[in-house]
Parts: sequence; C-alpha cells; structure tokens
Amino acid sequence: MSLLSGPITYLEAISDGLREEMRRDESVFVLGEDIGAYGGAFKVTKGFIEEFGERRVIDTVLGEAAIIGAAMGSAIAGMRPVAEMQFADFVTNGFNQLVNNVARFHYRTNIAVPMVLRLPSGGVIRGGPFHSTNPEAWFFHVPGLKLVAPSTPADAKGLIKAAIRDPDPVLYFEHKYLYRHSKGKVPEGDIVVPIGKAEVKRGGSDIAVITYGTGVHWALEAAEIMAKEDVEVEVLDLRSLLPLDRQSIIGSVKKTGKVLILHEDTLTGGVGAEIAAIIAQDAFEYLDAPIRRLASLDTPVPYAPTLEDFFLPNTQKVVDALKALASY
Repeated sequence: MSLLSGPITYLEAISDGLREEMRRDESVFVLGEDIGAYGGAFKVTKGFIEEFGERRVIDTVLGEAAIIGAAMGSAIAGMRPVAEMQFADFVTNGFNQLVNNVARFHYRTNIAVPMVLRLPSGGVIRGGPFHSTNPEAWFFHVPGLKLVAPSTPADAKGLIKAAIRDPDPVLYFEHKYLYRHSKGKVPEGDIVVPIGKAEVKRGGSDIAVITYGTGVHWALEAAEIMAKEDVEVEVLDLRSLLPLDRQSIIGSVKKTGKVLILHEDTLTGGVGAEIAAIIAQDAFEYLDAPIRRLASLDTPVPYAPTLEDFFLPNTQKVVDALKALASY
C-alpha cells in the first residue's frame, strides 16, 4: 500500500478519518460544542459544516449529558454519531448517561448502540487540573464500552474509522499534546486499525515497556538512549485499552523477562494495575525482575509548568526506571 507524499499531524489524521467515514456513510454525523462554524476547540472539524451541512455537523448546547444522550438516541435509531467532549475532563457531567445508559443498553435490550465519544485528554499543554486529565481508568471498569488510545497519526486515523464502524459504543481518547506534535506518514486508502490489537513499535530483547498514548513517545525516546548502553528495549503500544490484547502483553513479557508499565494517568487504580495483575497471574514464571510501574503522581494536574513537569512522566523518568530494571 502506498504512503502519502508527506507526513501529517495526529490532528489531521483524526480529521481525515472522520471526513472519509462521513463521505462513505451518510448515517455518520458529528455533534458537540462549537464543532460547527468554529471548527471545534482544536479545529478537528474545521471545514466540516461547509462540506456536510448543519444537519450532519451539529453545534450543541453546553451540556455533556445532553450530548451523550442525543448520541445514544440517534445510535439506537440507526445513525452512527460521533460526539465530542471539548475536553475529556467534562465527560463527568455525562457520567450517568454513559455508564448507566449507553454501556448497558445493549445488554438490556439486544439493540446495538454504535456511537463514538471523542475525548481530547491529557496534560503537557499547561491546562491545569480541569483541562488535563486522563480519565480512561474510570471507564476501563465498565462492561459494554470499548476504549482506544492511539499514539501515532496512522493509528489515530485507523482507529477513528474502526470506532465509527464498530457496533458498540467506543470511547476514543485523543491526546491534545499529540495533535500537533506527533507527525507521520499514513497509508492511503481505507485503512482500519482493528480494535483490541496492540502493536510492537520497537522490538527488543532485554526489557519491555507496555504503554499507550504519550507514553509510547517517551518510551521510544528512552529506548534509543538505552540502546547506547547495550540494553534493547521493546515498546508495546496497546492502542486499545478495552479490550486489552492480552496475548501481545504476555508475548512481550516472555520475550524480555522484565517489564515497565507506563501511562500518563495517575498511578493508583490506573490501567497499568490491571496489566500488572495479568502479568503476575499468567506470566510470573517468565519474570526476571519485579513488575515496575511509572505514571503521574496521585494529585490533580498542577497548572504551573515546573510543577506539571514534576507531576508527569517523561523520557528521563523512563530512562531511570529502565536502568533500575536493567541492573536488577
């Protein structure tokens, strides 16, 4: 499959994927706060209203519960809505709709709810405690939902297309920092990344880093540093959090014997804890060192840049954790 002539940004990849699906299927439409004439808070839907019109690009009231409820109702009626939370933090205002109604409706009625909820998440942008959270762990525990978290433009496009076509509700975590900082070539054509399938972004034999989102970039940078010290680090990008690709997780552990689980969300009760439990249960005999986790501090995200830098993981913190594992 041929590649585009030049790299595109993570944001452009999401936008392209949405456009392609709206052109392919007239039942797909988008809704959210300021996504129409304004083009969205981050301009993902810029130009959509000119191409698709107000019936398929719907500016909503400032009410997350209403947005999620409207998306659910239209999905039940046979449409394929893609709803946006301006910031992932605001999804709490629609929490009941999402976990009690959207997630359980198929179980109760055998009627599918094919909707996507776009969640611009994460820190590194100096957004403070109300615009920087990574809320994936809240929903990781909820049967009936699917969760994806792409780290590259190619995966961002492939997963938004997969999410729209999926018969179940999909929470699509798109990292705000990666919007314009992650660039790469994206395959042409109808490329769809399967939900529930991880990808090894870098092969290695000594230590495995299991991660997603921004963690993939920190891990790849750290792996290059460690390679200069003859430590080969494998980087496994989960891409999907629910369902998890358990086979790939166990495969990386068996291959390396040492594992670092990395995510930007706070440490306690994060997705990494479940991954650690899976490894402890199903791959304990392959471990040559204790499972190690690296995540953000268990505090709200600070606003001051120096404090946010201290709060978040980064490449140097990953390197330090990898060195500790290498010397164990």
